[in-house]
Amino acid sequence: MLEVVFCLPLAVGLIAFFLPANMGRVVLVAGALFQLQLALLAWLAPFEPLMPSYFGRAPVGMLVLVVTAFIFVFIAVYSVLYMRELEMGNEPMFIGSMLLFVGAMSMAAVAEHPIVFWIAVETTTLVSAPLIFLHHSKKALEATWKYVLICSVGIALALLGFFFITLAMEQAGIDVPLTFTALNQAAVRLDPLWLKTGFVFVLIGFGTKMGLAPMHTWLPDAHSEAPSPASALLSGALLNCAFLGIYKVHTLMVLAGLGQFSGNLLIGFGLFSMLVAGIFIINQTDYKRMLAYSSIENMGIIAFGVGIGGIGVYGAMLHLIHHSLLKSSLFLASGNVVLGFGTKLVSRCGGMIQVLPRTGVAFLAGFVGICGLPPFGAFVSELLILLGAFRSGHPLVAALFIAALLLVVAGFSRIVLSLSFGPVQEEVRIPEKTLRVVPSLGLLLASLVLCVWMPEPMHRMIISAIAVIGGTIHG
Repeated sequence: MLEVVFCLPLAVGLIAFFLPANMGRVVLVAGALFQLQLALLAWLAPFEPLMPSYFGRAPVGMLVLVVTAFIFVFIAVYSVLYMRELEMGNEPMFIGSMLLFVGAMSMAAVAEHPIVFWIAVETTTLVSAPLIFLHHSKKALEATWKYVLICSVGIALALLGFFFITLAMEQAGIDVPLTFTALNQAAVRLDPLWLKTGFVFVLIGFGTKMGLAPMHTWLPDAHSEAPSPASALLSGALLNCAFLGIYKVHTLMVLAGLGQFSGNLLIGFGLFSMLVAGIFIINQTDYKRMLAYSSIENMGIIAFGVGIGGIGVYGAMLHLIHHSLLKSSLFLASGNVVLGFGTKLVSRCGGMIQVLPRTGVAFLAGFVGICGLPPFGAFVSELLILLGAFRSGHPLVAALFIAALLLVVAGFSRIVLSLSFGPVQEEVRIPEKTLRVVPSLGLLLASLVLCVWMPEPMHRMIISAIAVIGGTIHG
């Protein structure tokens, strides 16, 4: 049954809280490998849901599920190596929360009922909060409270958006099951005023969790204070789940003939997120916060591409995949920098290429990839989104898109070059080990491979996910 893809990690996560640290590490890696196998089976095999009114195999959900499970394998392996070097304090809490986190995100990926989806996303907030507070510092406490409060308010607004959508059903006299599939089939008959209102609340609500500006304020603190493996999962997987809620309601808007309204809002929020991220990256002093602002920028790129439509939607889905791979790789590499220098301040971490050469190479390669430069896949996705903007008659927003990208690259370049080639400021506290660089390099390799060759089943899954809103690979 389909539900096993989230029931298993949730069950194993609960058990992990009571296991000794060494056994917990084994369970974490084994659970990640088994979760990837389940995700692939759910995608490729006819896994039927036990409760079809609540769960389903929507193509865009399957894409998020597979991406989440894939990066989690690398994050889990790195986590074990990371825990060997760092006194984490409460390993069972970390391991259990990580598994519960993946279980909640997997539940969101296969949710077919709007309220079940909302429950899953709210659960991700509750089970990931201990990961941010793991170091028990004053800053970690502040970041955790900010994360829980801001995201909970946002999710409450998203719930209100779903209520407005049900009101759109009632006003139109529509009596269908409250599932995304049934709503899509009845979209043209929904009351347009309440449907628009519902989309606005959903966009603001899940946009808060996705990290769209100006609702992004929790994200830099949370990503900076969480342990690097948790930051990788927060950025590489959680933000995709929040995007999933916006995408499903945008699909409903397109099918109802209101796609221009929702598309323009996505373009606006996307551009604004990119510009805000670029401005804050320029003077950033904490390299993990820099990566967090980069996530805000990339979520803006995805929202922009979906709003543009056509080939831009295809580019947005590619960008979702490559951002997950590249940003997870960068956060894992940043974990090695934290271990090596014992600080997150850029000014005290110079000479990375000299004293942490393998980590330096991985970090530089990740920087090239996340900035949308060849040969990594983000170059292709951003190019397709830009092409979609021009082909859909949006030259001004295309110009703003390019300007925002250049602003981010300029700020990112200054910090990364200082980290990599600046004078050495600190002695290395924990020597670099090749095994701790391998997961980061593996994710980079995956992005490289997908740039030049994509498995046919994955290509078909993306095409199926975007076809319903008019997305295409032909422009």
